[in-house]
Amino acid sequence: MALQTGDKITLTIEDIAFGGEGVGRKEDFVVFVPFVLLGETVEVEITEVKKNFARAKLLRVEKASPERVEPQCVYFGKCGGCQYQHMDYAEQLRVKQKQIADLFERVGKIPRDVVRPVIPCPSPYGYRNRIMVRSQWNKPEQKLNIGFIRGDCGLVEDIEKCVIAEPAINEQLLQVRAHPPPKGGIKVVLRVLPEDWELPPDSFFQNNFFLLPKLVETARAFLQAGQVKHLADLYCGVGFFGIELANSVESFTGVEYDRRAIQAAQKNASSRGITNGQFIAAKVEEILPELLQKIRGQETAVLIDPPRKGCGPEILKLLRETRPRQIIYVSCHPATMARDLNILRAENVFNLLHVQPLDMFPQTQHVECVADLRAE
Repeated sequence: MALQTGDKITLTIEDIAFGGEGVGRKEDFVVFVPFVLLGETVEVEITEVKKNFARAKLLRVEKASPERVEPQCVYFGKCGGCQYQHMDYAEQLRVKQKQIADLFERVGKIPRDVVRPVIPCPSPYGYRNRIMVRSQWNKPEQKLNIGFIRGDCGLVEDIEKCVIAEPAINEQLLQVRAHPPPKGGIKVVLRVLPEDWELPPDSFFQNNFFLLPKLVETARAFLQAGQVKHLADLYCGVGFFGIELANSVESFTGVEYDRRAIQAAQKNASSRGITNGQFIAAKVEEILPELLQKIRGQETAVLIDPPRKGCGPEILKLLRETRPRQIIYVSCHPATMARDLNILRAENVFNLLHVQPLDMFPQTQHVECVADLRAE
């Protein structure tokens, strides 16, 4: 019998898919369910039916996994920010490693053993140094909701505290609630600025200070193993990676289109006495050929930390043509990373040695990865 919206069925969860939903089957028809764990038996209600799969909401856990824990947030399951608070932290790490390995194997036939175990965050709660809250007029209750988009619809869930945010962020949130925006639809960015870093208001910086040392340590270990002399830091922002890795190379060049970020990067280098680098305000695709020619590509590592959408095809094409000795690819989006790695590896132009995931986003579906590629 075909499933219909509103049907209540019992499922056994066979897997946790990339994105955080559990995978069950009703007579070989796949059903995705949020907030479940591997091996659980659950009662669900079908909310959507497509040609090849259905979605459902969790009604009741009939047989719980031993890895199920009590969420620390009263908004969990409604607010769309977290997907894994019901999951023991060690299990979160195992699930994320498997998801990345599955994804890379499916997208690019990348061997699973290339993906290392996920490096845990020392603070699985209270770690975010930046959040963006939204305001929305709640007509039925005649009040302004301030919080995050719900996971099941486009409405804003009104929140007073975010348990994955740093305490200082929650203090700022209380101030916003005490002095709310004049109307709905306004977004408010709350952030704790990194110490001793010049940072323009809208510039990117990693949102987890607690795991930042491990991220740098991973990139440095890959860079030193590559035995290169020069580093090209693309999409460099305020110069974080170039500055942190400066003592591992003879010279480095940071490239960023945002001129304000470049000015900040220059100040950040100067304040640390870093003298073996330069920062250039330019589009990566326009300056990369000249840059690699000037600093001899075969002695160079290129570090890429692109936006979530990944690298543009022109960048990947240039990297394949110029073939620097090493590419260190940093990404918070494994799907676009897998796509780009697949392109770079095609025809054995580059060899992927390692992928190191780091749990920069505990309690959520997201994960940071650093990949080490070498020219063949």
